[in-house]
Amino acid sequence: MTAATAGISPASEYPDYLHCLAEADETAAIELARGLLDAGVPADRVLLDLVAPAQAEVGERWARNEWSVAQEHAATHISERVVAAVAAYADVRPTRGRIVVACMDGEWHALPARLVAEVLRLRGWQVTFLGASVPAPHLVSYLHRHDAYAVALACALPMRLPHAHRMIEACRRSDVPVVVGGRGFGTDGRWARRLGVLWAPNGPAAADLLTDERALRAVTPASLAHLADDEYAALVRRRPELIDSALAHLARRMPATRDYDPAQLDSTVNDLGFILDFLAAALYVDDGSLFTEFVDWLVTILDSRGVPAAAVLATLEHYADTLHDFPRAVRYLRDAGATLPAAVGLPLSP
Repeated sequence: MTAATAGISPASEYPDYLHCLAEADETAAIELARGLLDAGVPADRVLLDLVAPAQAEVGERWARNEWSVAQEHAATHISERVVAAVAAYADVRPTRGRIVVACMDGEWHALPARLVAEVLRLRGWQVTFLGASVPAPHLVSYLHRHDAYAVALACALPMRLPHAHRMIEACRRSDVPVVVGGRGFGTDGRWARRLGVLWAPNGPAAADLLTDERALRAVTPASLAHLADDEYAALVRRRPELIDSALAHLARRMPATRDYDPAQLDSTVNDLGFILDFLAAALYVDDGSLFTEFVDWLVTILDSRGVPAAAVLATLEHYADTLHDFPRAVRYLRDAGATLPAAVGLPLSP
């Protein structure tokens, strides 16, 4: 019986699969995926049309504060088990060279990269999946020990772009071609192009790129002449002092923050650091839209947790004042602040 005659598809089973994730029912989730495979649905479609969109929804539910971190972790673990079950069911023997798949150093969102790895495996590649947060020296050491046809690197967060560039260059110095993917490079891959590296929006596109040896071996220089102004490097050096001063500024502007418990204080410090990290990444690729998109996302996340946009705007204001001799950074801070709902009541200082 085929999937068509059985009347089932990843789309038809999607609500039940989400319910399995919500209930942390690993057994039912795996049985559902195997049922699709038994009905003739190709393994890659189960991965791309069921697991991938469900995982995106898991992230959205966390962002909306509907699910806790624990629920998100449980759901992600179940989807990882489903991916393993699908891979075991397909049992494809490699007929092509070795592709090493890894996440950037500091990147812990490994499931999207795992999905790409399994799609490549289904296409006949011998795949080595190194998992989350692989330091560049360790990746290079691995490449020296094993004969890799290419490396596929994943990055979910744009703030990792400077690390991504160093990792890409390290692979190239080992004479191994690189393909990258993930939202960290922009939904259209624009920041991958800035770094001079091939970008694929999904697993099938990555598989197509890997079969084009001429494109794979063509190296485009990174377009980073703007780094000569030293704003990126100087901002990174000043990160600790900037976080401390921003925390003190928030205590003055928003006295309620003085009564934060340790967990709230830790979250606030993390957010202040993330703002700087995304600002630094925007400086690295010379694109203020990276920072504006992050600020919009951050405000949405914090609003769902009862933190007003004015707190973010106050921080942008402080950073703009403090970094007055960083013209690109100040411009990005002002542009991002101008998009916030509270901008009328709390303008950035000129």
